[in-house]
Amino acid sequence: MKIRSIICDYQPYINYNPIPPAQLRASSVSADEVTIEAWQEIWIKNIKANKEHFGSFRSKSLGNLFNQYYQRPVIVAGSGPSLKHNVAKLKDRAGIPLLSCLHNFHYFEDHGVEPEYYVSLDAGPVVIEEISEGGSRTPDEYWELTKDRKLIAFIGSNPELFKKWQGEIYLFNAPVPSAAYEEKVDEIEKFRINVSNGGNVLGACMYIAKAFLGSAITIFVGADFSFDQGDGKFHSWSSKYDANKGYCVTAFDVFGNKVLTWASYLSFKHWFDWVATTIPGIFINCSEGGCLGSYPDGNLMQIRQMDLEKCIDMFSMSRHIKENVLDTENSAKKILF
Repeated sequence: MKIRSIICDYQPYINYNPIPPAQLRASSVSADEVTIEAWQEIWIKNIKANKEHFGSFRSKSLGNLFNQYYQRPVIVAGSGPSLKHNVAKLKDRAGIPLLSCLHNFHYFEDHGVEPEYYVSLDAGPVVIEEISEGGSRTPDEYWELTKDRKLIAFIGSNPELFKKWQGEIYLFNAPVPSAAYEEKVDEIEKFRINVSNGGNVLGACMYIAKAFLGSAITIFVGADFSFDQGDGKFHSWSSKYDANKGYCVTAFDVFGNKVLTWASYLSFKHWFDWVATTIPGIFINCSEGGCLGSYPDGNLMQIRQMDLEKCIDMFSMSRHIKENVLDTENSAKKILF
């Protein structure tokens, strides 16, 4: 058995997709009707409350950040258990921008990691408790830290989030395959800054980086979509999900190990695999764990598997000879390769 802490041999690449793209897409949207039925009234209620809070969604539009990172690589951070392998490396990422799921807020603050933006998609009250869940400080202390952070959030987010967040806020809408729902949203404000997301916030991070910020290369960290193969945790910190996993299904991680996950998260993984195999782009998975792009036969060639440290070096190798360049007389005789 291959354990990440002992050996890091990634599976070989496969130049075909074991699951046809149409089937991947069908898997990723299979729960849409159930989700819409359960959440549409909450979304509408939240959007109305947030409209009153902001007055105008356009005044805080995500569109204001258009092409901010044009043709640059961007790191997008999920909240998977592999994040613990490289959280320290995210502190010095050689100027590569970082977009993170909001659930990582306490973890990144505790480890001195400062993303350019946090992203939130959740409409329920869980988003409020997750700011501090598993952290070392009080909720109030974490909310105080938001004054120096920037948030990109869904207009249907829990209104309490916008009341508590003290830093900059940028807003987006999310497409929902329901004409009746879309009509109700347009009645509140016709705000068509839509972020496709595959039903999960990391998907929103990726779409924002690629479609809005203009990123040419997507680098994933914490994109496990499964429980940790070693300690069985769902995050890099202790959470309520660890105590009772409920019904799980089996997947294969990027090293070829069997891992447990939920059917919903397997569908999320299928959405990302569908994007990587159908949408032009360069996708690099630096999670160093999890099942993004992986199958029993190997890893999809469209998603390069790579350790984060090496990936950062790939975009910033020149920094290692900076002293030589700035002081040619006294510098050491250092070469890169």
